[in-house]
Amino acid sequence: PSAALTLLCGSAAAVVVWKWLGKRQIQKKMEEARRTRDEGVKKMAKAVQQFREQVSSVQKDAILSLPLLELTGRLQEGSLSPKTVLYTYLEKALEVTQQTNCLRHFIPECEEQLQEIQRQREKGLLYGIPVSIKDHIGHKGHLSTCGLVQCLGTLVQEDSVLVKVLKRQGAIPFAMTNVPQSLFNYDCSNPIFGQTLNPFNHQKSPGGSSGGEAALIAGGGSILGIGSDIGGSIRLPSSFCGLCGLKPTAERLSVWHTHLLNVDVCSRPTPVPCTLGPMARDVDSLALCMKALLCQDMFQLDPTVPPIPFNEEVYSSSAPLRVGYYDTDGYFPLPPCMRRVVWETRGALQAAGHQLVPFSPPRIHYVMTELFLKTFFADGGRAWLDVFTGDIVDPSLKSQVNCCKIPSLGKKLLALILKPLQFLLLLKLKNVATISTCRSVKEMWNHHHQIEAYRTEFIARWRELQLDVVLCPVLGPAFTTGYPGKLLTAISSTMLYNVLNFPAGVVPVSMVTEADEEELKLYQGWCDDPWDRTLKEAVAGAVGLPVAVQCVALPWREELCLRLMKEVETLSREK
Repeated sequence: PSAALTLLCGSAAAVVVWKWLGKRQIQKKMEEARRTRDEGVKKMAKAVQQFREQVSSVQKDAILSLPLLELTGRLQEGSLSPKTVLYTYLEKALEVTQQTNCLRHFIPECEEQLQEIQRQREKGLLYGIPVSIKDHIGHKGHLSTCGLVQCLGTLVQEDSVLVKVLKRQGAIPFAMTNVPQSLFNYDCSNPIFGQTLNPFNHQKSPGGSSGGEAALIAGGGSILGIGSDIGGSIRLPSSFCGLCGLKPTAERLSVWHTHLLNVDVCSRPTPVPCTLGPMARDVDSLALCMKALLCQDMFQLDPTVPPIPFNEEVYSSSAPLRVGYYDTDGYFPLPPCMRRVVWETRGALQAAGHQLVPFSPPRIHYVMTELFLKTFFADGGRAWLDVFTGDIVDPSLKSQVNCCKIPSLGKKLLALILKPLQFLLLLKLKNVATISTCRSVKEMWNHHHQIEAYRTEFIARWRELQLDVVLCPVLGPAFTTGYPGKLLTAISSTMLYNVLNFPAGVVPVSMVTEADEEELKLYQGWCDDPWDRTLKEAVAGAVGLPVAVQCVALPWREELCLRLMKEVETLSREK
């Protein structure tokens, strides 16, 4: 017995030591990644300082204040040099990341690209424009981390198609921005590079998963950025940070060599696809970016992208639009300020001569639980949990990870217990743990069919009302950091258009007022359940922060979506 006890104690001690060594190894990798990032920042700061010493007369504020269209004009005509613009934005980016921790890494090769564009025979549409890109969009010689330790060892071997096209159009990718761990969160925190903060209020999140992009652009450190969206990851940060952001139809822009959880997006076909899109300070910038990207280079480099150039005529049209609108989807009631701005925008559009038609999206509870979340958690979340193997889970994700760790039998029992409560108490089941899984290939096929059937139903309702576009709310204002991980299912307003694969964009139109904050105190959601109370806590203390609306069009009609966004932007600025 004493020998057995000794063996047992020895085995337990060995397990403890093994786990400690594993954690120590993870810590070393994270420290090395942070050290590399910090050294890159120091080198870039030194390069900026050297430029300042050589050229002391640069009007930094004047350059930073130029809208993208005006800046491109000045660069094209030669009254501003690409080098001056690049170093002006590098200097500002250093300042913004010091305040918000928005950068994952500078791209030192931006110097080489600066030389390259001066050798190009023709100036592209984005000639000399510094562009920031989200962490997981492939850039040769750099990491694509997704905020995961397991992704720290492999450098990307080739530029993504999107980066190649940006470069051919004369743009200069200069920085890669921070993301939440695994990208599956609309906060912006990971254990390697830490929490990114909202530039307008450091208690608040910039949103996610394109949160680093949003913080950098909103802080003035980038004029144009590329994010990605699979449930709202361009639109939510744009809403939280007061930016314009467009989620195009999937495949309108190439996703080749873009990584999702360290696997190329193209190798993971899904009925709710990932899409890349632009983020900027105004709608014209988004339109110019789309016009630059939708070119022959894009169509030749990725033959799976439909060769549809940007339709300037549709974007520039002044014909009245027939606009469907709603202020709630009936699933997750949004704070009063988000509904207020939909009604204000509706009134402004109507006064401007557009026709406004009430519209109600069908069966959002079914879409959220049975279509969207079931797509990502069809296996009960096992594939997602696998990415955290040999990693430290970020605190902002712990509640989601813990839900997925509940054994399948436990999830079934939980669903059985909660479903009668849902019926009796009108309680919406807003928890990942209650999602049913796909138990066979046949069930998975049926799930894909259900998504297509819902798209058909939604388009039929749209056509019945003869709509051109739809105006609707977006989640906001900015959440206090840490709260997005507690409210995964609050994203129904954006998620819907990922399931439908419709182009959708966000435009800031107002700010949170003292009156909004007072009205929030009376907010109870549908039934003052724990999720409603958590949402109320998340958005409290947001006076002065941006408030946005969402604009939507049918698939492949990005120009029409941007047209409505431009109209909304113009009317809100006039107001």
